[in-house]
Amino acid sequence: MSERETLIEDFLARHGWAGAARRPIAGDASFRRYERLSNSGGSSVVLMDAPPPHEDVRPYLALARHLVALGLSAPRVYAADETAGLLLIEDLGDANMAALVGRAEDAAALYVLALDTLIALHRHPRARAIAVPAYDDARMLSEAMVLLDWYLPALTGTPVAERARDDYRARWQAVLPLARGVPSSLVLRDFFPDNLMLLRERAGVAACGLLDFQDAVIGPVTYDLVSLLEDARRDVPAELQATLIERYLAAFPALERQAFAASYAIMGAQRNLRILGVFTRLCVRDGKPWYLDHIPRLWRLIEHDTAHPALEPVREWLARELPREMRRVPAREAAR
Repeated sequence: MSERETLIEDFLARHGWAGAARRPIAGDASFRRYERLSNSGGSSVVLMDAPPPHEDVRPYLALARHLVALGLSAPRVYAADETAGLLLIEDLGDANMAALVGRAEDAAALYVLALDTLIALHRHPRARAIAVPAYDDARMLSEAMVLLDWYLPALTGTPVAERARDDYRARWQAVLPLARGVPSSLVLRDFFPDNLMLLRERAGVAACGLLDFQDAVIGPVTYDLVSLLEDARRDVPAELQATLIERYLAAFPALERQAFAASYAIMGAQRNLRILGVFTRLCVRDGKPWYLDHIPRLWRLIEHDTAHPALEPVREWLARELPREMRRVPAREAAR
């Protein structure tokens, strides 16, 4: 038995789960690992194994408790060893929204539930009452630069020239302030069907189970909308996107529509260009080439977002440094 496994067994024994049946369940792109524990009485919990120093469970703990206090369905935390990076959390079941959408369930209803959950979060007067980082221009800019660190070098085999890097940075510095023409709220960051669960026994927005929110920040309300509707992993029909955006705007009639549209486009371009770099990094560094399958979709989203007039400086840079003939999937062999 490894040292880590001994630590886990001791943790489970301390909290009444010694000898429980353990079954791995789907994880994410991080170092975290999850298992469903079941006992003879039919109860179940989830073990989150988040080994330090790669992971820190403290942000997850604080945010899970905060979201529950807001009336949303984050997993309740039953036991925690922060030093070891081990948690026992509520089991939200197997009804993952990504799987349900993929099985041709009522996708529109699932997306409405997810959108209404964002509306409830953005309406809540205490949503921002938690100590998380600000999603400021410096952080957004740093994330936008991931494109240059991973995607472009994987295409060309060479680092991006400093002149091009400096120009890219300057153009984003000119654009990013326009993203703040909308209110700020708690931004969950990875708000899309893979991280949402359908809890059929609960009513209203409590039926939307929330996962993978430990990287939350305070930033523009448009960011999580973009995460949901401009999904890197699946196509969301344009008509459904438009319907959901109108539903959101109807919930916040004071929002100025032109400012909202500019912020939404900027957050979309920034997020999707970052994900191009992240997915390339997952292939190059972490040996996960399947993430490259989503790159054609990402480019379609980026081209849509950068068509907005507010993004003209970024669009010009892309046209020069990443013209259409270069907007391809890096060769898996070259990327690795």
